[in-house]
Amino acid sequence: MREYISYEEFKKLDLRVCKVLKAERIQGRSKLLKLTVDLGDGTRIIVVGGAEYYQPEYFEGKLMVIVANLQPKEIAGIESQGMLLAAVDDGKPIWLTIDGEAPPGAPIM
Repeated sequence: MREYISYEEFKKLDLRVCKVLKAERIQGRSKLLKLTVDLGDGTRIIVVGGAEYYQPEYFEGKLMVIVANLQPKEIAGIESQGMLLAAVDDGKPIWLTIDGEAPPGAPIM
């Protein structure tokens, strides 16, 4: 059974558009990538999984959806400052991207 959250709880999530500026492999980590993203008011570093499915070039220039107010967490020695959203198909992330033009930092409603 699903656990429901209230609208008030949902409003706490800060979902925003980000633009991936740079993506690179993390030495010694075959499943992780380090992304530099533009969030409109500055850049952030995000560590994402799925490097066994995607080359770094896949991400560069894409507009994606980020949880911008997630508490930073150290992953593979790198402080990850948010989380990109993805659907999952048999363990493979299918990254949520923006169709059309939206400025980095635009809120997701």
